[in-house]
Amino acid sequence: METETYCQSCSMPLDNPDLQGTEKDGSKSNEYCKYCYQQGAFINPNMTLKDMTSLVITQMEKMNVDSKIIDMAVSSLPNLKRWAARQQ
Repeated sequence: METETYCQSCSMPLDNPDLQGTEKDGSKSNEYCKYCYQQGAFINPNMTLKDMTSLVITQMEKMNVDSKIIDMAVSSLPNLKRWAARQQ
């Protein structure tokens, strides 16, 4: 089964509830992962799209992810909610 929900900050699949970030009230976020978003706020609010791109590449390379998949993840970043809002 393919994942349809991705973190709207880093593009990580959110197919496991343990990966979901949290809102201020402690509920799970349906939009962001725990590595980007906790207690209703971004962990690194000053991060730029360029910073996120570098982080995604580094983390995926550490996991030996195929370069084509890394390219797909990186190319999706500007369209995610967190980054698209900054480009308007």
